[in-house]
Amino acid sequence: MIFLIAPAAAEQATGKIQVVCTTSVLMDPITYIGGDKVVAISISDPALCPDVQSDIIPSRIQMNADFIKNADLFVAFNDSNDQYFNIPAVEKYMSSNNYGNVTWQCISNPMAGWNTPDTAKGVAAQVKGWLEAKDPANKSYYEQRYDDYLKLFDAIQPTPAEKAQLNQTKVIVMMWQMDPVQGWLGMDVVNFYAPEFVMNGSKTADKVVADINANPDKYKNVSYIIENMQSGELAKGIEEALHDHGINAKRVIFTNFPSSVPNTATMADVLKYNKQLVLQTTSSPTAVPTTAATAQPTPVGIEAIAAGMLIGVIIAIFNRKK
Repeated sequence: MIFLIAPAAAEQATGKIQVVCTTSVLMDPITYIGGDKVVAISISDPALCPDVQSDIIPSRIQMNADFIKNADLFVAFNDSNDQYFNIPAVEKYMSSNNYGNVTWQCISNPMAGWNTPDTAKGVAAQVKGWLEAKDPANKSYYEQRYDDYLKLFDAIQPTPAEKAQLNQTKVIVMMWQMDPVQGWLGMDVVNFYAPEFVMNGSKTADKVVADINANPDKYKNVSYIIENMQSGELAKGIEEALHDHGINAKRVIFTNFPSSVPNTATMADVLKYNKQLVLQTTSSPTAVPTTAATAQPTPVGIEAIAAGMLIGVIIAIFNRKK
């Protein structure tokens, strides 16, 4: 199995299916299920949303120009990021060099997402179908690899003890992470926030801050503010507002893409990483002091005690002599 995400030029793979993936989300199941029958690249960088990679994506395409020109399979999500950024960039490269038209295989239900075990398994099922259609002679090989891939997600499901803790954990969450936070992990979502272009701007972070200031008791047991890595830092103001009200909630950053942070080579690794971020503490949130703490007496060391006793003895002897 060859797994390439960095923009270094990919080697040509004689006898292997060459696959161009729009993101590492698709590259992960392609390379895992494809095993040693497949070599793949990802067009976009995993740490950023494609919509902010207008300068990066063309460079990555040029670095892998020969690989893309000779690719056997092009795979994508049928969502706005791929439709508006990744897919047009690849097609522009192919057409401008007279390499022909691209036929894309697209995930049929993009709204289901991929950042829960169930939705990631759904993506994998479609990937398996693409590989089997391209290489029917190795169908049984892909089926076995697919079964092994699904087991990765079974292994990261919350244990009963983890589930009990998560069910009692109150959070504020970025809208893109609502499904994994509420539907998979079962956390108690007190409120959510979203970018300004969503819901007519009615759920922006500043609206949540205003609600915190108006109804602080509603948020008094919030433990985490969950941010989405590829969406920037929308929740910093929310964290500060909670702290201003003495609520020691911690801002944590979930991610969506394999290899976006260290030790997340697979989508299962990504979900495990996100889960562990909200299992860091089992205690209830503690209040942040809203005024300066009262100075405490400096602890008295044994040397100071001994010195005091010696002085007392000297004074007693002096008084007796008087």
